[in-house]
Amino acid sequence: EEAVFLRKKITLLRAFSLLIGSMVGSGIFISPKGVLKNSGSVGFSLVVWFACGLLSMFGALCYAELGTRITKSGGHYIYILETLGPLPSFLFLWAEFFAIRPANSAVVSLAFGRYMLEPFFAPCAAPVPAVKLVSLLGYYMVLTLNSWSVTWSARLQMALSIVKLLALALIIVPGMMLLAQGHTENFQDAFDRQSLVLDKLPLAFYAGMFAYSGWFQTSFVREELVRPERNIPLAVIVSVITVIVGYMLTNISYYTVLGTQDVLASPAVAVSFVQRAFKSLISVVPVLVALSCFGTMNGGIFTFSRTLFVASREGQWPPLFSMIHIRRHTPLPAVMLMFPLVTAMVCIGDIYHLMNFFSFSRWLFIGLATLGLIVHRHRHPELHSPFKVPLVVPVSFTIICLFTVAMSFYSDPVNISIGCTMVLSGFPVYYLIIHRQMSSRCRSPFYYLTHKLQLLLEVVQQEIKTY
Repeated sequence: EEAVFLRKKITLLRAFSLLIGSMVGSGIFISPKGVLKNSGSVGFSLVVWFACGLLSMFGALCYAELGTRITKSGGHYIYILETLGPLPSFLFLWAEFFAIRPANSAVVSLAFGRYMLEPFFAPCAAPVPAVKLVSLLGYYMVLTLNSWSVTWSARLQMALSIVKLLALALIIVPGMMLLAQGHTENFQDAFDRQSLVLDKLPLAFYAGMFAYSGWFQTSFVREELVRPERNIPLAVIVSVITVIVGYMLTNISYYTVLGTQDVLASPAVAVSFVQRAFKSLISVVPVLVALSCFGTMNGGIFTFSRTLFVASREGQWPPLFSMIHIRRHTPLPAVMLMFPLVTAMVCIGDIYHLMNFFSFSRWLFIGLATLGLIVHRHRHPELHSPFKVPLVVPVSFTIICLFTVAMSFYSDPVNISIGCTMVLSGFPVYYLIIHRQMSSRCRSPFYYLTHKLQLLLEVVQQEIKTY
């Protein structure tokens, strides 16, 4: 009897929890190894971590302005569509669905499974099949929750954000105590230039930026935010500063307790840290880390389903995925679509190869989105924006993103070439199907299948415009 649409249920506190819950996930617990391996030394790795935080702040500020200029949900996709046009936005959607998002979700899911099982098998490594099974079970639980209720997904995100900060505190406090007692031996010759390999630095940045990734999550749910003009900038600034401080202190604690070789040899850095510093908490911290990854999975599903929802509404994705459950008011088809690809990548994937695989495409399109901000400012100088950053911020961020993407071809040509091929494979699909269908305005060839699935899933088109 009531109108079917996505309600505005995300308050400032929930937006802050969404950002913290998406950023503080598996990254800080698995990425230190990748950053150290590709930067070469403790000192340079800390510089990379701080630079990644600063770069994330630049990107977050750009997206905060885009979120006040463009009032639709959809994140990277809608920003590229509104500023650079339908072709690059569809290429992003294509790469995001078939490469970026499933690989990212698989990385976080595998980290969840590894840390969840670690206490039961310590000091041995957990069996790989068991890790993958638990990873999939965790992912399916989050998928079910997001299909069931927006409110409960948001509440879970708030609770898990507290757990994430507690997990960081349990790592930071003992490390700082040892540092205060004078244990600085692992920081001797911290900036060893002989171990620095410049062409590997982009991979170090990819690992670091993966840990910070999530600062853009509020842009995906813009239409569901309460007072977005105020809450988007406020939430991103506070959350990114919080995470930068937390990550720097966490890495210093890691290096205070563990040597360089210990970090490089560890499949789960946080567990190795606890084994060395806090044996009494050896079964607690891995569970907290696993719950942290669980929150990141929840935030990822929550936001990416809105991208598919908006793309379907814009005519670049099958119409079924712009429909909402008539009672639950969740974008049920869009939420459920990802699970086959994520399942496949969890079953066949390795964390670090998956990380390089999706990072190329992700940072290419984030750079294009911030380039779109510059273009949008030039095209619409008359448009008043309640939040505006200095022009040097989007220009610097765009140049760094595109330069890092270009350099990564030298660092990891195989995985980067696969990612590039995945993006380019969207060209024929766009011109043969999407462009032709949008030009002719013809009925979708999947109309009858869509109708049957609509009845089965009990979903309908959104009845009220929220933008």
